[in-house]
Amino acid sequence: MKRALRVLFENSIFLLAGAVSAIVWANLWHDSYHDFAHNETVHFVVNDILMAVFFAIAGKEVWEAILPGGSLSNPRKAAMPLMATVGGMVGPAGLYLLGVAVMGASELAKGWAIPTATDIAFSYLVARLIFGAGHPAIPFLLLVAIADDAAGLVVLAIAYPQKELEPIWFLLTAGAIVLGFAMRRFKLQSHWFYLLGPGVLSWFSFHQAGIHAALGLVPIIPCLPHAHTDLGMFARAELKRHDTLNEFEHWWKNPVEIFLGLFGLVNAGVVFSTMGTGTWLVLFGLLVGKPLGVSLFSWLGEKVFKLQLPKGMNHKDVLIVGMIAGIGFTVALFISTAAFQSGPVLDSVKMGALLSFAACILAFLLARILGVCANTDSKEPPENNSSGPPPKDSIEDELVGSA
Repeated sequence: MKRALRVLFENSIFLLAGAVSAIVWANLWHDSYHDFAHNETVHFVVNDILMAVFFAIAGKEVWEAILPGGSLSNPRKAAMPLMATVGGMVGPAGLYLLGVAVMGASELAKGWAIPTATDIAFSYLVARLIFGAGHPAIPFLLLVAIADDAAGLVVLAIAYPQKELEPIWFLLTAGAIVLGFAMRRFKLQSHWFYLLGPGVLSWFSFHQAGIHAALGLVPIIPCLPHAHTDLGMFARAELKRHDTLNEFEHWWKNPVEIFLGLFGLVNAGVVFSTMGTGTWLVLFGLLVGKPLGVSLFSWLGEKVFKLQLPKGMNHKDVLIVGMIAGIGFTVALFISTAAFQSGPVLDSVKMGALLSFAACILAFLLARILGVCANTDSKEPPENNSSGPPPKDSIEDELVGSA
């Protein structure tokens, strides 16, 4: 039972189950699903409150990536993946908008950011299966996904305000951050102090300012006492760290998986008849724009800016990474709900986000065609996807703000 639960929580099964249940419910009993999913209270609790914790954990990964040892801490080594990230956003957005212009579907133009998303969890799982443990393509993909998440948070905040912006409320955001750093100065260690104090204030300020409230906890993440170094995303050694920031993730990691299941249940219920122009534009961006953009910008980075791919990685690997990054799903689905109000247009682009799982199949086929096989030399996954030296075994003296 314990092992089965671990599989459920570590492989985003709740999210998949929620999405599949929503699709079945919406197609078999559409009216009852519509009443459930469009209930304002349900929608607000799931999308604005519960998903705030999800984006806070995403913000935590981005923040740690810029710490010493993190995947974004060494500009020289991060430059090529960052070029790939730019391509992975420009390519999908460009092809999406090109499709909008060609098909005369101006009402869909606002959804340009939907195909720029990359689902970190699912893309990581697929990359592990294709490349095997220890392959340099895996940390390359993770860095691309982390940088994509960081850019996605900015795009979501700027491009998709929920109402007319009221900048005066950002003063409260600033006050929440100051309060958070003051609490760290006074060596408050429990993450609950930061969540229920500065966190609530920051969330409320975003809600009042017109920025999507789901991003409301992100500004306080740097305030939480944390280690000076990063061990790498998905590194098992992170479980042994007990600084406040890691304790926040450890406590909320499993509840967030359930929150994602509820998110899928509330947002993924679309009927198959709603497939239309928006569906194909999103898929065109994710399944063609992602691999094309990632590959092209990586090539430009090498030829124009003299950057280098990680040792042991070639352009065939980059193309496959780009295809894997075409799995938009969670964030693409969220951006869909932020970009459009309820109706046929929203349902059509949601279907595109859901069908982006086709990138999994295409990535496996592409790997087969290009002769890329799983690396079987290492039985263990990379514990550190960072570009710097591994941190010390003991980190007690590394905690920021601790005694």
